[in-house]
Amino acid sequence: MSVSALSPSRALGGVSGLLQVVSLLGLVLLLIKAAQLYLRRQWLLKALHHFPSPPSHWFYGHKREFQEEGELPHLLKRVEKYPRACVRWMWGTRALLLVYDPDYMKMVLGRSDPKAQIIHRFVKPWIGTGLLLLEGQTWFQHRRMLTPAFHYDILKPYVGIMADSVRVMLDKWEELVSQDSHLEIFGHVSLMTLDTIMKCAFSQQGSVQTDRNSQSYIQAIKDVSHLIISRLRNAFHQNDLIYRLTPEGHWNHRACQLAHQHTDAVIKERKVRLQKEGELEKVRSRRHLDFLDILLFARMENGSSLSDEDLRAEVDTFMFEGHDTTASGISWILYALASHPEHQQRCREEIQSLLADGASITWDHLDQMPYTTMCIKEAMRLYPPVPVISRELSKPITFPDGRSLPAGILVSLSIYGLHHNPKVWPNPEVFDPTRFAPGSTRHSHAFLPFSGGSRNCIGKQFAMNELKVAVALTLLRFELSPDSSRVPVPMPVIVLRSKNGIYLQLRKLSDPGT
Repeated sequence: MSVSALSPSRALGGVSGLLQVVSLLGLVLLLIKAAQLYLRRQWLLKALHHFPSPPSHWFYGHKREFQEEGELPHLLKRVEKYPRACVRWMWGTRALLLVYDPDYMKMVLGRSDPKAQIIHRFVKPWIGTGLLLLEGQTWFQHRRMLTPAFHYDILKPYVGIMADSVRVMLDKWEELVSQDSHLEIFGHVSLMTLDTIMKCAFSQQGSVQTDRNSQSYIQAIKDVSHLIISRLRNAFHQNDLIYRLTPEGHWNHRACQLAHQHTDAVIKERKVRLQKEGELEKVRSRRHLDFLDILLFARMENGSSLSDEDLRAEVDTFMFEGHDTTASGISWILYALASHPEHQQRCREEIQSLLADGASITWDHLDQMPYTTMCIKEAMRLYPPVPVISRELSKPITFPDGRSLPAGILVSLSIYGLHHNPKVWPNPEVFDPTRFAPGSTRHSHAFLPFSGGSRNCIGKQFAMNELKVAVALTLLRFELSPDSSRVPVPMPVIVLRSKNGIYLQLRKLSDPGT
């Protein structure tokens, strides 16, 4: 009896002892993690002590200040107060150096530091490891492989395709403004730029501007962009496993799936067309291949073709970069011109004298609109399509003023801050196209709408052509005015978007030639 009576108590004692061991182990692991975080914070404080920083909370850093004032207004306060650069604490154990000085920009972009690893990790499920995220020799091989897709002889006929896509959008606008002259333009412009990149780079036939699947793709890109930025700023969403279990993680996964379905369909359709009799030989006989055909026929230096994973990564990357950044650029340029009617009218007169009714616009016309080009550049200064890029220092750096940083520090290159820096651009909030007049001088890294250095935008000439075509044809068709009841609020979400959309009032001109 005594043995059986003691057994349950011994069992309970064993369980209790196990729980104590587990609790002790958990406490030890917690203390080790706390020590690691403490040491990480101390290392950051020491590494960044040369650079100014407003007081920050030990746990949530500068999060409250940016939330209360808004991301970009708070940034501009810092640009004015702290010369060259300052520290931003995301939270207690993550900080970065915010740079908005051209000399600093030149130094960082002149090196070969990789993109910030944390951004790489969050963006990779969406666009894979394509040209945007590749590093080192593999990046160099892909860049060299894809550069012919942006050769002048390839870009010249694209001008007509761009014009056709713009006209489809403008025809749609004519119908819409007959009912309501106020229009949110960013969504329409996104569909138009997607239509353009699909036809130019991916040999797509037919218009995607009325295709419901294309609208789903654009919404997916918008969603995933917001979710990535939100995750970057949330200390509790850094772990992949934890993030996947959250509602935002599920939403991000679904948005990535939708984006991949779109690009997979494009690749599949092109492969099917290439298998048709005679099509392969026809493509091979071309002097220049378009972007997707280059990828499909590519052979790396070791003789192997691109894997399906690499192929989709490049398509995902260029599908996004080829439409979202240009959509941002065109939308904000039209808003800037709507807000400055005297410059808008001068551009219109220049375009009318060049194109008359705009029935045809060609490659040769694009270099014959100097004032319009000045206005486009000034709008991109005020509203850079990509407001920030990041690097993770792979080795120490010493800046021209003697201040230095060790390897491992995140550097956030604020192109928006640079373009609004009063020490670089006098009266930076004033729209003044003469800043870009022929013969004007400025620092080589004062204006970076397409980044700089060896990793500048491979498609910048394509993008600039599309901006000119869209602006020229729009100004021939419509007079633009801002909607005073809905002033757009710029917001950096990978590309520069507006928190409340970009609404314009459009008035159809009685005759394109008047």
